[in-house]
Amino acid sequence: MISFIVPAYNEELELLSTITAIRVAASRANQPHEIIVVDDASTDATPEIGAQAGAGVISIDRRQIAAARNAGARAAQGQYLFFVDADTRINRTHVAGAITALRVGYAGGSARVVADGFIPLWGRILLRAFCALYFGLNLGAGAFLFTTRHNFEAVGGFDERLFVGEEVRVLREPILTSGRKLRMYSAKQILGNFVAVILGGRRVARSRAKLRLWYDGKREKRTA
Repeated sequence: MISFIVPAYNEELELLSTITAIRVAASRANQPHEIIVVDDASTDATPEIGAQAGAGVISIDRRQIAAARNAGARAAQGQYLFFVDADTRINRTHVAGAITALRVGYAGGSARVVADGFIPLWGRILLRAFCALYFGLNLGAGAFLFTTRHNFEAVGGFDERLFVGEEVRVLREPILTSGRKLRMYSAKQILGNFVAVILGGRRVARSRAKLRLWYDGKREKRTA
């Protein structure tokens, strides 16, 4: 069985579509599954939406993606662990491709990324450059990660000292993820944060305060 683990903080706008996409993808891939939403201190209707959609919901109060993913893995029953961000849509190809990769011996993986909705020109240029460099190095996007329970436990789960950075093998089929950050922030803000991460290394990766782009909780008021 696949356990889909969805870490979520104030995702009432995106969560239902993400859960629906997961269910359709798993069903079309003929894979038994469960969905676990890990509500990490949301102040909106995120946990209620998850429960109404039929997902299991657990709550933590850490405001940290690694901790949320680890909490979901501890509650999961499946032999395969798929981590899907609450604003990200996967399809049958991602599920089937990931299972195939794991069965032939890959430790885990991810997928390439495309962004939804209108994206400003600078954002499209930045995203294209980022993807060319990042995926050219065979790294994967944290919005979608998969592995086996055995491998997850063997490495001790996600490092909870870090607030960003967990990637592996990349599937060719891109997931559809929200382009909201490219709409909500300026080029200066996004580039500044990326440069800070690159220059700061682990010191920045271990600081929520220095990763405002991911952790400030800003959300769009309507879908793109």
